[in-house]
Amino acid sequence: MRMKPTRNLVLGLCSMLVLGFLYYSSGRLHLRGWGQKSLYDKQGFLLRLNSSLPLELMYKYGNLSKGACKPDYAAAKMTAIYPKFSKPAPMFLDTNFRRFSKIGNFYPPFGIKLQEKMINIILTATKNYGLGAELDSLSCKRCVVVGNGGILANRSLGPTIDEHDVVARLNEAPVRGYEKDVGSRTTLRITYPEGAIQRAERYEADSLFVLSAFKSLDFKWLRSMIFNEKLRNADGFWKSVARHVPREPSEVRILNPYFIQEAAFKFIGLPHNNGQMGRGNIPTLGTVAITMALHNCDEVAVAGFGYNMSTPHAPLHYYEKIRMSAIKESWTHNISKEKEFLIKLVKAGVIKDLTGGICGSGC
Repeated sequence: MRMKPTRNLVLGLCSMLVLGFLYYSSGRLHLRGWGQKSLYDKQGFLLRLNSSLPLELMYKYGNLSKGACKPDYAAAKMTAIYPKFSKPAPMFLDTNFRRFSKIGNFYPPFGIKLQEKMINIILTATKNYGLGAELDSLSCKRCVVVGNGGILANRSLGPTIDEHDVVARLNEAPVRGYEKDVGSRTTLRITYPEGAIQRAERYEADSLFVLSAFKSLDFKWLRSMIFNEKLRNADGFWKSVARHVPREPSEVRILNPYFIQEAAFKFIGLPHNNGQMGRGNIPTLGTVAITMALHNCDEVAVAGFGYNMSTPHAPLHYYEKIRMSAIKESWTHNISKEKEFLIKLVKAGVIKDLTGGICGSGC
């Protein structure tokens, strides 16, 4: 039976409409996917970065008086270039640390798996889990992370560094004798056993001792320091470690390992290696400290960061004569990928680089 011409025409038009709709939809999906890829890099950061404030932030901070601390500024700027950023992540572990599932599933350094019992013993002794009543009560905190780079020498940044509410220092970098350039105040010193100050007289008064644990042995070491026990076995450390830390238990903290995990896998894009320490997948302590500050400080500054390999005879650290040329390819760190991440933060104005070593003249 032959179909009527009108019916054939209707069927043809319907087919064309269906095909057209499918073509249009696939095109939109393709364009939408392409647009996403053109806006963000593979880590999720905005590709086109600049330090200008988005309109909503201009309204939020535009009425503040000049020089006033800007609440949630670092987190707002970070979210603008990295939409997946979520601020709630406390600096230190407390007695309810098991609520953080993201660290419970990983072994050190990315988590606390199988270390829960040891951590409980330590936290029961310290009894304190914040920066202290005065700092914890501030509605807006300015923090500076002081790196150990030679770029700090002869810059006279000491007074500027000391103006911050929270001054975080790393490992054994000294303060005494270098106050003009690095400041005199220390709120917290973040370290691991091999990086800790070994001479008791070099510890600053009233500063917190913060362990960033990279292996299970580090927790055992901290327990020995807190209870003034003799370190029974030093095997497993890659260099000599402190045998005594002149700090009361109430002045000791455990850095939340989530910052190591986030810096490595989300921000920098280091190899996951099934969540275990491996070649080139450990962020430096400086970047871990900056990640911590992004979550817990309203404004974040850094000083003493950035290696300039074009000046091999420049001092590597501000406190010793080792030259830049001494840097060799690290087994654990990926300095070049880490620098890419820090450059993003500086370019977008998320952090302020007081010494200008992260970008050099490239930002």
